[in-house]
Parts: sequence; structure tokens; C-alpha cells
Amino acid sequence: MRPTRDYTSQHAPRYHRSQHAPRPHYTSRHASRQPRTAIAAYPSMPCGMDTYPITPRGAQPCHRGGRTTFPSTPRGRGGAGTAPLPFCWCWWGLEGRPGMGDQEALRKIITTLAVKNEEIQNFIYSLKQMLQNVEDNSTRVQEDLEVEFQSLYALLDELKDNMMMKIKQDRASRTYELQAQVAACAKALESSEELLEAANQTLETANNHDFAQAAKQIKDSVTMAPAFRLSLKAKVSDNMSHLMVDFAQERRLLQALAFLPVPSTPEIDLTESLVADNCVTLCWRMPDEDSKIDHYVLEYRRTNFEGPPRAKEEQPWMVVEGIKGTEYTLSGLKFDMKYMNFRVRACNKAVAGEFSEAVTLETRAFMFRLDASTCHQNLRVEDFSVEWDATGGKVQDVKAREKDGKGRTASPANSPARAVQSPKRMSLSRAGRDRFTAESYTVLGDTLIDGDDHYWEVRYDRDSKAFGVGVAYRSLGKFDQLGKTSASWCLHLNNWLQVSFSAKHANKAKVLDVPVPDCIGVYCNFNEGFLSFYNARTKQLLHTFKARFAQPVLPAFMVWCGSFHVSSGLQVPSAVKCLQKRNSAASSSTASLP
Repeated sequence: MRPTRDYTSQHAPRYHRSQHAPRPHYTSRHASRQPRTAIAAYPSMPCGMDTYPITPRGAQPCHRGGRTTFPSTPRGRGGAGTAPLPFCWCWWGLEGRPGMGDQEALRKIITTLAVKNEEIQNFIYSLKQMLQNVEDNSTRVQEDLEVEFQSLYALLDELKDNMMMKIKQDRASRTYELQAQVAACAKALESSEELLEAANQTLETANNHDFAQAAKQIKDSVTMAPAFRLSLKAKVSDNMSHLMVDFAQERRLLQALAFLPVPSTPEIDLTESLVADNCVTLCWRMPDEDSKIDHYVLEYRRTNFEGPPRAKEEQPWMVVEGIKGTEYTLSGLKFDMKYMNFRVRACNKAVAGEFSEAVTLETRAFMFRLDASTCHQNLRVEDFSVEWDATGGKVQDVKAREKDGKGRTASPANSPARAVQSPKRMSLSRAGRDRFTAESYTVLGDTLIDGDDHYWEVRYDRDSKAFGVGVAYRSLGKFDQLGKTSASWCLHLNNWLQVSFSAKHANKAKVLDVPVPDCIGVYCNFNEGFLSFYNARTKQLLHTFKARFAQPVLPAFMVWCGSFHVSSGLQVPSAVKCLQKRNSAASSSTASLP
């Protein structure tokens, strides 16, 4: 009886066999009857298996039975048999023969790894940016702190100088008064001593016949003596207590100096936030009540990437300052990208807090440009505007722009504004430049409509002799005018000779008895087959086509002797949605052409 290898434990390494793993031992052919050794070192599989070691070459794994069947081996190389092998390829989504994994599952793995690598790279970039910000911000706050303390030092020095000057001035004033009073007293004392000496001498000569006259003179001199007119009270005091200071309170304030309190970080409430009618209403809340918050700062930017905001982004942050409440609405936006990032921070009167965790909101809208490469040669076409030029403005304009290196040569895909080209966008050759000719003054959009509902607006020059707006198949003929064939639907305004406003399709026209607006909104629901036109300002319904679109359609426009401007990147207005629901529920033949 030849021995067979037991693959229960020794041949079940994690991913690869370690060079330090013990050599497999040999057991009898009935080794499979012995109790299995449980290996709990590996996590559970989706199918209930406990381990996922690599299957030996040639084994056929079966995750349902939890056993591996080995193929027959030549005599002398071990016998065939069934050994328990705790392995499951379904953990990776790969079933069948090892090494022959499903390509789709491998692509998923590759995609997952690529996404994870990009996330890690973005995180590393963010960390490096934060390191640089830490250095820059620490240097800045140190400089600010030094400036603040220098200002305190300067203020203290100034106060000290002022107070010292006041003491010196008070001392000088008192010294002057006292010195003047001392001088006056000295002079009076000298005069008084002279009178005293004269009086004593006169008294000694009392028998002299001149005594009476001398006594009278002394009496008069004493009456007029300065000593008797002099005040013997000091004019100023020597007390300087009024110039004493006590900075105990200020010292306590200085000792209490600390860094300013930073407001808490707001939390954006996605459940209360709303994106509708090309407006974004963002709501947030503070984790703790803070009465010292003065205002909030909101920042937003456009992006084409779903998920957490990326550190590297081409679009800059737009700033809205001075928000007093915890809710703000951005209105009149143009959604030319799929998503928008938002973040907000609180500010008191001194400092600003940290930004909240940035969130991403979807801003789905129909974004397209006019396809300048496929229009009538008399139309001068920009991305969103068209002007009719009788001199063949298209050819001259294209040549001039190509000479300057600014024109789009063959396809809108070459435009730098297309960071990510949609597969719905047409890529047409330069030979298709004269897509329409003769009296078909038509230009198409560059993005196909093949599902969902979309909305755009067009504002035309009221002096235009003819104007049309609608949708058309890509197969619209070179000489076909909008509404003249079954490949297009439109509203047509004729200001030439006789004014008329009508809905056209398949060479049939229906005159519309409604005021002609200067701005028309177009609503297209491809799935339900609705094409509706509205007064873009009042949202009054002008006309609705009910059709079954056999193929994707393109926005289509026509102008003769005039101009118009297109507004894309618009969401379907709420008012239009409500009207469309009512029209869908109660559609009638009067809404369509006969």
C-alpha cells in the first residue's frame, strides 16, 4: 500500500507555502477517515467555509461540499482519492479550475484595487498637504503671538512712560511752589530781622530827642513788612499717594491670558439638504450650543467624481461668508458637472473653527453644447449661442479660430471643457462640417437623449425673421428643415411677412393661440415620449408632442436672420414636473398634431 499525502493541514498554507513550514507527512490511503484537523486561522467564506488556503495544483475545489477531489495519479506517485480541503474560490468570485478564473471577476478585483490605490494616493497627498499646512500655520500663529505680545509690551511701555511723566510733572510743580514759598519766607525773615535790629537800637537811644520820629518810622515799617503779609501755610502738600498704583486686577487678567476659544465643527445634515430647481439648500447643525458664534462660512465647488471630496481637484472652492443661520440656499446655479462638494465652518468675532467634513451632493442635469462642427455654413456658432451671418460666417469664423488655435477642429471632445467625455456625445469628422445646407439653417446639440427626462431653455432675438427649437434624430437629412419630416419635432416662429407661431412635425403644423414668449423651456421625457414646450418665465405650457421616439434624439435649433442663446445644465423645474404629471395622467389628442 503506497502512501498518499494528507492535504488537511500541511498543504493548506495561507496564499503560499512558507519556506519554514513543516514538511508534509505521509499517511495511509484511508487517512481521510481520520478526524479532520480544524483550522481556525482563516476568516469565514461567503459560502460558510472557515479557511481559504491555496488549492493544490490539479485539485477541483467544490465550495458546496467543502471537499476537494484529486485527480488520479500515475502508479508510484500516490493514489487517487478525496481529501478534505477547506478551500473556496467563491471568496474571490472565481469558480472552476484554479488559475482559470473568470475574467469579469478579475476585472472587478483590478478595479477595486485601482480605486483603493487612488484613495490611498489622495489620502497621502492630503496628509502631505496637512503636514505643510501644520508648518505654515504654526509659523503664522507664532508670528501672530509675537506681534500680540510686542503690542502688549509697547502698550505697557507707553503707559509706564505716561505715568512716569505725570509723576515728574507733579514733582516739578510742587518743587517750584515750595521753593518759591521758601524764597519769599527768607526775604520776609531778612526784612523782619533788619526791623528788629533797628527797633532795638532805637530803644537804646530812648533819651534822644529824635526817638519819637525813629519810633514812628519803625512802626510804619513793621506795618508794611513782608513778614506780616506772608502766609505761613504751605501751598502744596508733600503727600504723593494719589500717584500710587495697584495692578493686581490687571495682573490677574494677564495671568488669565490664553488662546482664543475655537468654535465647534458644524455637522452637515444631508437629510434636510435639498437639490432642486438648480438650487442647493444646505442645512447643518452644531454639536453643542455656542452663543458666541457670530457667523458661518460656506464653501462649495463642482466636481465629476462621486464619493468623498478629493484633495486634488481642478475646480476652486467658492466662498460664501457672513451666513447668520444654519441654513443657506445657493440659487441660480448651472449644473455643468455631476456633483458638488460642500463644507462649512463656524466663526466667532475673533477666529474661525475647523471645516466640517465635506459632503458630496449629486447635481444631475442635462448639460450640452451646440455642435459647431455640424451646422449650416451661415451660422456663427459658439458653445451656447448662435448668430446668423449671411456672408457665410461659419466658414470664416472656423478658419479664423483655427488660425488662432482656439477653434474646435472636429469634435466637441477636443474641447478642454470636456474633462470626461460622455459616450453619448457625438464624434463627427471634419467632413461633416456642412451638415446642413440650402434653407436648413439648423444646428444640433452635442449630447444624445436616450432616456430619462431633461430640460433646457433658449432665449432668442425677437427681431429674428425665423426661429425654431425642438429635437431631432441624428439621421435628420442635410436639406431637411425642422418639423418638415418625421425625424424632428419643433416649435416654429415666423416673423417674416406674416407672424405665425406653430408646432411642427412630419410636415404638419398646428397654429398655437398663445402669447409668444422670448424665452422657451423645452422638456423631453424620452421614456414616456413627451416633448413639451413652456414659457420659461411663467412656466405656462405652450404645446406637448406625444411621440414614440424610435432612436435617441438631439436638441435641435433653427434661426434665420437672427440669433439665440441656449441655457443648459438645468434641472427639470418642479412646476414643470407637476404639469407633466397632470398631462401624463390626462393626455388628449388636442395636445398633439393631427
